[in-house]
Amino acid sequence: MQKEIILMQDVPGLGAQGNVVKVADGYARNYLFPRKLAAPATPKYVKVLELEKKRKEAEGRRALEQLRQEAERLSQTSCTITVEAGEDGKLFGSVTSQDIAESLAQAGFTIDKKKINLAEPIRELGVYTVELKLYSDITASLKVWVVQK
Repeated sequence: MQKEIILMQDVPGLGAQGNVVKVADGYARNYLFPRKLAAPATPKYVKVLELEKKRKEAEGRRALEQLRQEAERLSQTSCTITVEAGEDGKLFGSVTSQDIAESLAQAGFTIDKKKINLAEPIRELGVYTVELKLYSDITASLKVWVVQK
């Protein structure tokens, strides 16, 4: 006998959270329900699921707005990295995304070095524009000043 249920969490091989699926009665009763992976597809649980979905959407919109604001602040910020260099402006070493992330951390921003798009390490003194990819469609341009000690 088949039972219609709502998945409360992602279940591999069965479906994603919020899906309404039909499963064997024993599977639902003995495995899914006790582990709180699913609930019976009653109007009460459908309403609870809709409210949860709306709450998550609102949280997602809030988080995206915060990322956009942070991207705006980062675009208005510049970071200065002091390094040792030779007389011709060549660095003894290079400036990497890790160095930029550390400089931003000192300025009060917590940016993962993987979000800093630096094609190759900086090896000369100067001013560079570096792109920070905070989210799939949210980016910021950061000015990086590489100056001699």
